[in-house]
Amino acid sequence: MELWDELRRVAEAGTEEERTLLRLTLQAIRQKRERGSAYLSGFLGLSGEFVEEGVYQFRLPVTPFMLNRGGSVHGGIIASLADSTIGSLINKSLPGGKRAVTAEMKVNYLRPGKGGELVSRARLIHRGRRLAVGECEIFDGGGRRIALSTATFYILD
Repeated sequence: MELWDELRRVAEAGTEEERTLLRLTLQAIRQKRERGSAYLSGFLGLSGEFVEEGVYQFRLPVTPFMLNRGGSVHGGIIASLADSTIGSLINKSLPGGKRAVTAEMKVNYLRPGKGGELVSRARLIHRGRRLAVGECEIFDGGGRRIALSTATFYILD
């Protein structure tokens, strides 16, 4: 079957979950074109901001594809959210011409991610010439901390 025929069929007669996945895919393409962000950031619907001096935050609308069989947010999504939040904070703190990539990360899962939204907040712990370390807390829609992460990023020229 032709790709366009399949897309049309899903758009017209697919389940709400399938149509949501198509909308998220288009969102990812749009964000990549407009902001140059990673497809994953667009697919997740990430849009960040500094909420106070040195604290960067993402709000993540929870969609059906993010849930595991138990109905809570998949651990890989939580890890990606932490990585994206810390990485955005560190990259926004670097001078022009430099960028940072994840070298190491640890995630402590404290409780299941439930609700319609997750909120992540990252802080810079240390930034040297080649390495930067950040931490991220992730909260569910009720404000309960569900995960704590630390990550080390390698700074590239």
